[in-house]
Amino acid sequence: MLATGVTVISDGVFKVDGGAVFGRMPKMMWENLVTTDRKNRLTMGLNCLLLHISGRNILVDTGVGPKDTVRDKEMYGLVPSRLMRSLKGLGLGPKDIDGVVLSHLHFSHAGGATRMDRQGDMVPSFPKATYYVQREAWEDAQQPSPRHADIFCSDELAPIHERGQLELLDGDTELFPGLNLLVADGHCKGHQIVVFSHGGERIVYLGDLAPTPFHLGLTVLSSFDHEPEAVMDQKRDILADAEKQGWLMVFAHGHETRAGYLERRQDMTYLRPVEI
Repeated sequence: MLATGVTVISDGVFKVDGGAVFGRMPKMMWENLVTTDRKNRLTMGLNCLLLHISGRNILVDTGVGPKDTVRDKEMYGLVPSRLMRSLKGLGLGPKDIDGVVLSHLHFSHAGGATRMDRQGDMVPSFPKATYYVQREAWEDAQQPSPRHADIFCSDELAPIHERGQLELLDGDTELFPGLNLLVADGHCKGHQIVVFSHGGERIVYLGDLAPTPFHLGLTVLSSFDHEPEAVMDQKRDILADAEKQGWLMVFAHGHETRAGYLERRQDMTYLRPVEI
């Protein structure tokens, strides 16, 4: 925990093909940076952010959640979801979460937003929470392109809308004092990042704009990015602010390094990792 009110919590890890993670970058340029398994997959974190704001508990992203299929278990090396256990370790249960911000609706960020109850029905994982999603992201998830359909969890999200717990946003939004949601939609339509000002610190949760520290390079782009050129432009602007203003960056899929500061020495910029 960085300070009272800000905690990175984990839903565990998953494994993703190295070629998909690094896109057009040749393997010879990244294979010495990471360790892959015999299926060419690298382990990535499922990192969420818990914020305490004016008496409210706000969860940013929900990881994969517990509804993984046999196909997903095999493809992504999924293990049992750890999100609820992580919250319990902080003395919190599902009913203690007042709001859920979803950066976007890909399964590795929104899969834990719902769960199966004892009757076999899909229900919101956080029964008292309002879920905040960009309208474009929600509409895109209802009719995804064939290229991206398998990474959305569209059907599983219907109970959030049916139970009146969904709030759709249109563009940049100050959700609460000090908590801003900024559209950075190169990765997918309606993708949003979270900027939180707290105790003199500014924390930015990057979602999949820069999912790992390896993606801080402007030209390091995953094959999942919808508009790679837009990702580069948006990264350039956000990372310039992060370096200049000393923001703490949280990486949604960082494994060994989940957060850090961009710092400059002479003409070189580097990441100083921190534990939170």
